[in-house]
Amino acid sequence: MPGLETSLVARRCLTFATGLVECLCFAGAVFGWASLVFVLKQEGYFSSLCINATGINSTQVLDCSRQDEQFSLVFTIASFMNNFLTLPNGFLFDRFGTTVARLVGILLYTTGTLMVAFSTSVLPNLLFPALSLLSVGGILFLMTNMQVGNLFGSHRSTIITLYNGAFDSSSALFLVIKLLFESGVSLRASFLFLSACSGIHLLRTFFLLPRNFIPYPLPDHYTYGITCSKSETLSSEVAANGNAQTAIEEAALNEDIPVKQEKSFRECLLSRFFAWHLLWLSVMQLRHYLFIGTLNPMLQRLTAGESSLVSQYTNAFAITQLCGVLCAPWNGLIMDRHKGKPRRAGESEQEADLRASVLSLFLTALQCLLFSVCASTPYLPLQYLTFILQVLNRSFLYGGNAAFISVAFPSCHFGKLYGFVMALSAVFSLLQYPCFALVKGALNGDPLYVNIGLTVLTLLAFIHPLSVYLHCRRVSSQQAKSKAISASS
Repeated sequence: MPGLETSLVARRCLTFATGLVECLCFAGAVFGWASLVFVLKQEGYFSSLCINATGINSTQVLDCSRQDEQFSLVFTIASFMNNFLTLPNGFLFDRFGTTVARLVGILLYTTGTLMVAFSTSVLPNLLFPALSLLSVGGILFLMTNMQVGNLFGSHRSTIITLYNGAFDSSSALFLVIKLLFESGVSLRASFLFLSACSGIHLLRTFFLLPRNFIPYPLPDHYTYGITCSKSETLSSEVAANGNAQTAIEEAALNEDIPVKQEKSFRECLLSRFFAWHLLWLSVMQLRHYLFIGTLNPMLQRLTAGESSLVSQYTNAFAITQLCGVLCAPWNGLIMDRHKGKPRRAGESEQEADLRASVLSLFLTALQCLLFSVCASTPYLPLQYLTFILQVLNRSFLYGGNAAFISVAFPSCHFGKLYGFVMALSAVFSLLQYPCFALVKGALNGDPLYVNIGLTVLTLLAFIHPLSVYLHCRRVSSQQAKSKAISASS
């Protein structure tokens, strides 16, 4: 039925395109915090914490370190909630499906934008719940959109990483708000507009996404959306049963691979892969969060407080964030480079995916090391290179995180495992605030020693790709021995 096929392809392409726009324009806005801080300082948020202090040659200077600490705390809490609440969000998504998860996400996101809109310099503490709600609502947008990769088979990892790259690039939303503010558009008007956009999210939820899940592998003529309730119900049943039948379906496509029982959630959680992957994500995420949360005071220090230069470098940082959506697919292409090619004798699709992921994991760790070295160097013009490395690494980090979980573990546990790894890494990321306090206190504003310590810490990220590589080599060796024994007998 050519007409039906055309309709399905058009719907899937529209779902993909609108999901990309949603992630690009809304989901990860909280990570553009440095741009919003510039606006909030202009509006006088937490300005009562600035005090007169005695500077060099007994001159009077305005010390706003406590104001910076407060802004850093807002971001620390928001970034923690963004990751930690991914755990209950994952259970919510796995248990109740796409529609319920997205309705919760839309409610949280809209509430957050309204709270920012009605916050003032007199009520700056509204920023604490507002930014947290924005971050949690945004991660639900991302989580429910990543399954769209299942619609495109051999390009699955590429689309997952592309959406994660769009999530990173959405941090440029606060740059747009900053530029609009400088052009005379109020902060309240910008955030009220974002609140009104919730209507678009609702339309997409009901018309361009399934009620439950998009299964993988995808059944023939799979349909979804409110206009095809009968087909959607059938597809939902396939999705519900598909988790238990995934191994059987794959074995039917390749008779050389025996049917095996899927790992339980507990087995996945206690596996070596999960432990090293958690370490890999946690150390690099801490480096990124501390950099983003302290960018404004760092620029204040390197520019000697010159406002025009701080604004110039803040804009440059925010503009580079737009490139995340361009960088992330490179990681997906690295992970999908073996698709469509014949696999090694006796090698399963999952083993081929794991082997392809080694290069991605290694490059991500290497990028973070280079980024950390540049960020640790107190030379202002070098920060342009730091911004480029930061957005490249961040797009590889989060896209690679989701893609690795999708290939290393059963799809029925994706939401829960993604939630667990993000929640546990969030606990680790809380170290950013004591690091910031240490810099502002004992180190007198000089972050050099903290930066060196974090750079050394990022070396731990190289353990994960080495572990996966050794696993793949061990499996390959066992298959070669089995083949030799079979041939001799």
